[in-house]
Amino acid sequence: MLLLFAAALWGFGNVAQKTVLVHLDALSAVGLRCLIGGLLVLPFVLTERRLPAGPGHFSSLVRVGALFAVSITLQQLCYLGATVTNASFLVSTATVMTPLAAWLLIGERPTASLAVAAGLTVVGALLLSGGIGSLGGGDLTAILSAACYALWMVELGRYMQAHARPFTSAATQFLGAAAFALPLGAMQGNLSLAAAFAAGPELAVLGVFSTAIAFGIQIAAQRFTPASHAAVIVSAESVFGALGAAIFLGERNSPAGALGAAIILGAILSVAMSNRAPRARAALLAGPIQSFDAAIAGAPAAWASDRPAATSDPMEECDESCR
Repeated sequence: MLLLFAAALWGFGNVAQKTVLVHLDALSAVGLRCLIGGLLVLPFVLTERRLPAGPGHFSSLVRVGALFAVSITLQQLCYLGATVTNASFLVSTATVMTPLAAWLLIGERPTASLAVAAGLTVVGALLLSGGIGSLGGGDLTAILSAACYALWMVELGRYMQAHARPFTSAATQFLGAAAFALPLGAMQGNLSLAAAFAAGPELAVLGVFSTAIAFGIQIAAQRFTPASHAAVIVSAESVFGALGAAIFLGERNSPAGALGAAIILGAILSVAMSNRAPRARAALLAGPIQSFDAAIAGAPAAWASDRPAATSDPMEECDESCR
């Protein structure tokens, strides 16, 4: 449910991603929205300063941050040549790419139901965009962004399950993307105080809701949700994006496009429901249980002195819970 809420924030935020380009170039818009999101998350990093950093923490964090910066920059660039509706649905093709990336990178085999849902998502995206022959430069950039997002989601899931530092991860990704995009916007775009103030409402929506809150939810949720399942659920962004484009920008879809949206929504709901199965729940609990066992293993040795000495006498069986 939290991932679905994050998808809604992204979907409606896609309208702001399109309209912000009236005032700012794509690189400046990415840099400023990520700067806002990073500054909002940064104070919460202090709550994780006492957590131990396991082996490979820094290198994993760098990979997550680099993939995020490239993905979100390409997503913003695609709005230069694609409608909000098409861009929203085409970025959602990360749904079918993420299970493949998870299979190749970490050996997470996709289930049959997940493979069917991913395939239906591709069919829905093609119906929405009018077929492969209708894809333009902006559409192809959206698909490239989806491929980068697929790799990012797999790496993010691996980082969260190994290190479990959501605020550190979020702040690093947001501020890293800002450090990457803002200098390029200053050199090649129209970054200025006047342009930033003119785009203030859009930047507030993108920085607070679509970046700090939405990505923060996903980063935290991927500690408990496999990357393949998360990819399908957050692809609901496409449906919310089309709805926002229809309400605020007057974009309309053909009957085939509406059918494609319905197919994608059905695929999302099927994966969301299958993720509630007891077997899936047991798999998701494996990580926290292991960390709990590790904590018990590291308990102070002084506790041992409080236990009674072992004897060779027979153990007395007792049913009294308080004894």
